Amino acid sequence: MTGIVLHGGRGTRLRPLTHTGPKQLIPVGGKAISQYVLEDLRDAGINEVAIVLGNIGPERVQEYYGDGSRIGMKITYVNQESPKGIADAVRLCQDFIGNDKFIVFLGDNLLKGGVAAYAKDFVASGADAMLLLTRVKDPEHFGVAEFDTSGRLKAVVEKPKYAPSPYIVTGIYFFTPTLFDAIAKVTPSGRGELEITDSIQMLISMSAKVVYRFVEGWWKDTGTIEDILDANRLILDERLLQSSIAGIVEEGASVEGRVNIEEGAVVKGKAVIRGPCHIGAQTIIGPNAFVGPYTSIGRFCHVENVEIENSILFDNCEVKGIKQRISESIIGQFSKLTGEDKRQSVAHFVIGESSIVTL
Repeated sequence: MTGIVLHGGRGTRLRPLTHTGPKQLIPVGGKAISQYVLEDLRDAGINEVAIVLGNIGPERVQEYYGDGSRIGMKITYVNQESPKGIADAVRLCQDFIGNDKFIVFLGDNLLKGGVAAYAKDFVASGADAMLLLTRVKDPEHFGVAEFDTSGRLKAVVEKPKYAPSPYIVTGIYFFTPTLFDAIAKVTPSGRGELEITDSIQMLISMSAKVVYRFVEGWWKDTGTIEDILDANRLILDERLLQSSIAGIVEEGASVEGRVNIEEGAVVKGKAVIRGPCHIGAQTIIGPNAFVGPYTSIGRFCHVENVEIENSILFDNCEVKGIKQRISESIIGQFSKLTGEDKRQSVAHFVIGESSIVTL
């Protein structure tokens, strides 16, 4: 079995963070979102993966992952020159897939527990396609599963006005090469894209065996700022099971709870870190800093004279001297947030790459 990871999309709801790079490289819990996807595929025994690149920062993706050896995989890059839909992105990988069964995994999706059990189930099922479904409160914003009276999957409807069920198709799909025959028979939708839901519907019309499984545990589509922060909390809760301190904690500093401090990081005196938190390599925390729960700070950052919680700092950020407590914020790489504002309040920021903000 091989894998396809989709790394395109405009990420409009995540601007300004996605003006300069793809949304799938946004870090949560100290790693790019798509790295969790790739590691989940690797842990399912899939060592060869095609990453389909979009037109926002494709070179950054290649720079970040290289040939894949850093994470124990072999990566092939496929370019999708314009956003023509998920099915189009998959179609571009037909030669890469050959005759293999394969997983299509959207690079901005996260799933508790990974996909290993589902992959094993798919192989044993003998199905042509297997969809992972989950229940949501607003199914009309997704591809929605429709069932017949016996519980068989009858249709998949893309963003219907009235949802036929509360169950949606997640961004994780299992297929055989039969899917390519289905894609060849569909036409672009009203938005000019080859829809994966139309391709799945074509499989059903072709009498292919299409089955489904319900997701056990949480699934996260990281399409908004709120989703990114929520994903950061989930990852720190689920995957940071114990403290790991490879950096230096100076006398007078306090580290409490589950905290990951990478090599070369320094926690200076009168600094407090309260987990779950991630502190990247070569980062300096303090003096006089409080880093509260559910905060992920990247590499080569400097956080001083500030309180911050439930937030994400990309690499190479500087946050100093902010009197307000920073919460539910995301600060892009190479950005600086400083100031002498005397107000004692809670501040929320979303700051794009290479920005300078002075309060």
